Amino acid sequence: MTRHTLALTLGDPAGIGPEIAVQAVLNAAGPAGPARAVIVGDPVSVTAALTVLGLDATVRTVASWDDLPAEEAGVIDVFDIGVLGDEPVVWGEISARAGASAVRAIEVATQAALDGKVAGIVTAPINKEAIWAAGSEHLGHTEMLAELTGSSRSNTMFVARGKKIFFATRHVSLRGALERISTELEVDAIDEALRALKVYGTDEPRLAVAAINPHGGENGKFGTEEIDFIRPAVAEMQERGHNVVGPIPADSVFHQLFTDRYDAVLSQYHDQGHIPAKTIDFNGTISVTVGLPILRTSVDHGTAFDIAGKAIADPGTMISAYLSGAEFAPFAGRIREDFNR
Repeated sequence: MTRHTLALTLGDPAGIGPEIAVQAVLNAAGPAGPARAVIVGDPVSVTAALTVLGLDATVRTVASWDDLPAEEAGVIDVFDIGVLGDEPVVWGEISARAGASAVRAIEVATQAALDGKVAGIVTAPINKEAIWAAGSEHLGHTEMLAELTGSSRSNTMFVARGKKIFFATRHVSLRGALERISTELEVDAIDEALRALKVYGTDEPRLAVAAINPHGGENGKFGTEEIDFIRPAVAEMQERGHNVVGPIPADSVFHQLFTDRYDAVLSQYHDQGHIPAKTIDFNGTISVTVGLPILRTSVDHGTAFDIAGKAIADPGTMISAYLSGAEFAPFAGRIREDFNR
C-alpha cells in the first residue's frame, strides 16, 4: 500500500497549534500511524511546545519533500519555513511575527500539496489579527487557500463520527442567512454536497436537507421557506436521479443522520449544523474544505490564546483532523482532478 504523507501546519505559533500538532504526531502518527506526518512551521515553535508539554522527542529539520528521511519513533520531522529563526514568539500574544509564520506555513504546505509532494494538509488554527498584522488581507484560512489554489468556490464539510454536514449559508447573520435562501441556492448547495461526497469516497450518497422553521414550517403556518424554496430544490434534484430527501425538521434530521439513515445533511445556516456536530462529538468533529484541488482537513476551533503554553490544550480535534486526512488521502488524485479549476 502507498504510504501517504500529510503536511501539518502549526497555525499561529503563539496559540495552541504547536502543542496540539506535536501531540498529534507523537500520539497518532509516527511509523505505526496511518499516514506520515511532517510538521510545516518553525522548528523553534515545535521545541517550545515540547518544553511546555514536558515531552522528550527529537526535532529533525527537513528541507526537501523529495528527500525525506526514514520515519523513526519519537522523531518529529519539521519542514523549516525559516520565519522565526531561533527566537520563539510569546505564548498568547498577537504579533506580526506569529502571523507571518502562520501564513508562510500555509503557503509552503499548500504548494507541496499542489505539486503532489504530499497527499494533503492538516491545519492548526490561525489568528486573523495576527495574519493581518503580517500584511495578509484574507479573512481566514479558507479565503487564503482559495487564492493559493486558484479556486473560484469552496465550501465546508464537517465530519463527525464518519457522517458529513454541509452548509447552505455560513458566515452571515441568521437574518442574512434567511434572506439568502432561494431555490437556486438550495439546488447549488445540494449539488455541491453530492459532488463532494462522491469525490471523498461515498459513491452513492444519501443526503437529507434540513428544514428552517419549527416542524418544517407546518405547511406554511410557521414559515414558508420550505414550501417556496427547499421543496422545489429537493424535487428538482430528485428528478435528476439523486437520493435526496427533505426538508426534514432540524430537531429530527441530525438524529437520523447519526443513526445511519443518511450519509450527510445539508444544514441551512451556521449554527444549525455546528451545534449537533459539536454536541455529539466536540473533540472529534473536524472540517474539510471541499472545492479545492487539494485535500485540506482542519480543527474547528480557535487559537485559544488564553491557555496557550500551559500544556492543557486538548489535542483530540487535531488528532481527528490528522486521522481524517489519512482516511481521505487515497482520494487525493480524485480531489485534484475533480476540483482543479
